[in-house]
Amino acid sequence: MVKFKIDEETVIADDGMSILAVALQAGIEIPAICHDSRCEPIGTCRMCLVEIRDRPGLLPACQTPARDGMTVTAINPELEQYRKTEIGWYAQHVAPEDFDRYPDKALHRLMRRYNVVPGGAAPAPERFDVSMPQIRVDMDQCIDCRRCVSICEEVQGESVWHEIARGEESRIVPKHGALLAEGGCVACGACVDTCPTAALVDVRSGNPERWTRTTCTYCGVGCEIDVGEAAGQIVATRPARGAPVNKGHACAKGRYALDFVHSPDRIVQPQVRCTQGYKPVDWDAALGMCADALNNVIETHGPDAVGVLASSRSTNEDSYLVQKFARLVIGTNNIDCCARVCHTPTAAAMKMTLGAGAATNSFDDIELASTILVAGANPLECHPVVGARIRQHVLRGGAKLIVIDPRKTGLAEIATIHLALKPGTDIPLQNAIANTIISEGLHDQRFVNARIEEFEEYSAHVADWTPERAADICEVSAEDIRAAARLYATAKPGYCAHGLGITEHVQGTEGVMGLVNLALITGNIGVPGAGINPLRGQNNVQGTAHMGCDPGIMAGAQPVKDARPAFEQAWGSPLPTGRGLHLMEMIDAAAEGKLKALIVVGYDIAATLANETAVKQALEKIDHIIVLDLFMTETASQFGHVFLPAVSALEKDGTFMNAERRIQRVRKIIGPPGAARADWDIVCALAAHMGFADSFDYASPEDIWDEIRDVWPAAGGISYARMENGGMQWPCPDEGHAGTEILHQTAFGHGVKTKLRRLSYHPSPEITDEAFPLILTTGRNLYQFNVGTMTRRSANLALRPTDTLDISPKDAGDMNLSEGEIVQLVSRYGSADLPVHIDERLPKGRVFSTFHDPERHINRVTSPHRDRMVGAPEYKLTAVRVQKLT
Repeated sequence: MVKFKIDEETVIADDGMSILAVALQAGIEIPAICHDSRCEPIGTCRMCLVEIRDRPGLLPACQTPARDGMTVTAINPELEQYRKTEIGWYAQHVAPEDFDRYPDKALHRLMRRYNVVPGGAAPAPERFDVSMPQIRVDMDQCIDCRRCVSICEEVQGESVWHEIARGEESRIVPKHGALLAEGGCVACGACVDTCPTAALVDVRSGNPERWTRTTCTYCGVGCEIDVGEAAGQIVATRPARGAPVNKGHACAKGRYALDFVHSPDRIVQPQVRCTQGYKPVDWDAALGMCADALNNVIETHGPDAVGVLASSRSTNEDSYLVQKFARLVIGTNNIDCCARVCHTPTAAAMKMTLGAGAATNSFDDIELASTILVAGANPLECHPVVGARIRQHVLRGGAKLIVIDPRKTGLAEIATIHLALKPGTDIPLQNAIANTIISEGLHDQRFVNARIEEFEEYSAHVADWTPERAADICEVSAEDIRAAARLYATAKPGYCAHGLGITEHVQGTEGVMGLVNLALITGNIGVPGAGINPLRGQNNVQGTAHMGCDPGIMAGAQPVKDARPAFEQAWGSPLPTGRGLHLMEMIDAAAEGKLKALIVVGYDIAATLANETAVKQALEKIDHIIVLDLFMTETASQFGHVFLPAVSALEKDGTFMNAERRIQRVRKIIGPPGAARADWDIVCALAAHMGFADSFDYASPEDIWDEIRDVWPAAGGISYARMENGGMQWPCPDEGHAGTEILHQTAFGHGVKTKLRRLSYHPSPEITDEAFPLILTTGRNLYQFNVGTMTRRSANLALRPTDTLDISPKDAGDMNLSEGEIVQLVSRYGSADLPVHIDERLPKGRVFSTFHDPERHINRVTSPHRDRMVGAPEYKLTAVRVQKLT
């Protein structure tokens, strides 16, 4: 620690901090234009010059380390006059209209402080670059501070902005051309966020009357954002500075895809099915119809003829009440959510092997890792802020990178080793990596002795899986397998992040177990910079499942059979004892005519489930489908009987749980549109109509959360008040506990030791042949999200208008396909028409498509095969052919 004075005020700071950083921390404002705390100081603006006693001349506060005992003068008449003169020069670039329109820009704030007027020309639309639909570029207002250059290089890692020429001729330009869209921009908005002038501004921008911090409603990273509101409208969004997860960064979705809340096609009044489609009714009538239908099914067919599906976009409080409604009001364990089709394999595998179905470590462990293994994930597009952190750590030399993915993703391009395996062959690859580690004596014997059982049996099992044997199956070289094994085992700690490329296979659960095996034998569990860390796909998929929206678990992921007595006592009623159906089993039951009613909360199953044709045939047989959503989804429009309009996460309070077990606040930004209500409020009202008002009597989401804390001991210490600054990671059993960043440091969830899983390879029944010679994998794109319910109602639509069939240049040449040509993609289960995109990242024999455009119906093509253990559909492997359209 150092102690010194700034303008006679005593300050204390960590050794190594700059004078400017210490001043900002202490609330002392030293003017600066080129400074951004997210980047290394560059000192170009010379605004933060200060005097230091016994030091000659003026020194930049941003680049001068604080020293114990120094005396700093930051404000005096001479320095202030110097700054006013400098600001006057910069002000010659500022357009008067934009000075008033963008008051929060750093230079504009300083101009007002020093009473300097703008002297630039009026903004002229003909000189703007709006090639990126979210960002307006007016380089006539650029002052060459280089903040955009720094933040794009040091935080996002795209290096879009460059300084060219020197001296008075120097200027900032995008790479590759005159337009921002040609320079590799990914619309993260970091350059706009840091720019001190109106050279870079958001196209959708206004002057907020109020800023509110909340948690992003897209992927499971859990970025905190500040959302600006004026007159009941969202007018601005920016990443939250100091947020523990995203650290002042955001992506194209979190920053620029919130327009959906104001979409004119929001459903804002309850609707019921009639002969002409839907007609509006009041809430009492709609809820009465729902209650009558559900009661009739329960009386006629029993409670297990009803299924309930929760939403991974809802809050923890919403989801907790949805599963409580299913079990207490309906009387069934038929409760599930979309985790079934993506990360239930992860939760199940990690629960069985480690005793907790959640990430072992935190995102901050990325920067502590010496090796990073990314398996079946494309975080630069699907989890962009985490992807950027991984890339930056690797590019700075902090870690070596291993990527296991059939495609040459953005991270694969910078990887030390890229294992481009054949889809569906993760188990042979993992066994061969383990074979190399053990046969070469690279395993952590101390950890094995202390924490692992049945190591000898496991060693004997993988002894048959030589790299040569796996190479033939996986279509990667044996030497690359050995190199990856040696790197992961020796360059420790090793951080493993995985995604749906591991889980959405017939051996998805076992694929996660295989990764856990590798972490265990190398001692990469329970230590900083290591662990097994699933990248969750939706904002609250971790939380919704954890709240008990799974037929086998209660809130807190407590097994039903163990936790039932405690919940019966808490809820004051007996609970169902029978085995519940998961999502895909509900579809099967519907196809057999056994499922008579289905409640669907914020989940378009008709458009998203694999083998779409069979799913829709099943949905047609359900007598009563009740949909809670924002929009008239395909599920609602084609199969629904009652539509209950819900509010978005920007219109209510609550909490989300991100991929690193962090529970964070969700805060209401604007009021609900029309008669729309929060999910929890709708559930309480429906429960009251069915005679359970007393059991669902809550005044606020905080009341619900406090009940969750009572029934889930590991969250007992996580109150709303303690979540105010960035949330907390469970387990946190009491309010004296600080939360848990790393699990399994001394013991697993089920004991000190765990067993390694001996995994046999069971190839998918989905195989290629002469009629279907290509392997299709589906996944996400940077600019869109799931079936586009939210993102297709935003400016991002212009950057990704529709899904494409991505195909290798070799295959495209062999089939005489051209870029943009519409072709028919055919599988054994159906077909879809897609435009061709020739993609050098794909090897011959592989094709890829996203699933963001519901009009393309890519899931008509995907297969009926499911994970052997938990039933997740195999989205990542379908045999297909490509046909030219006549």
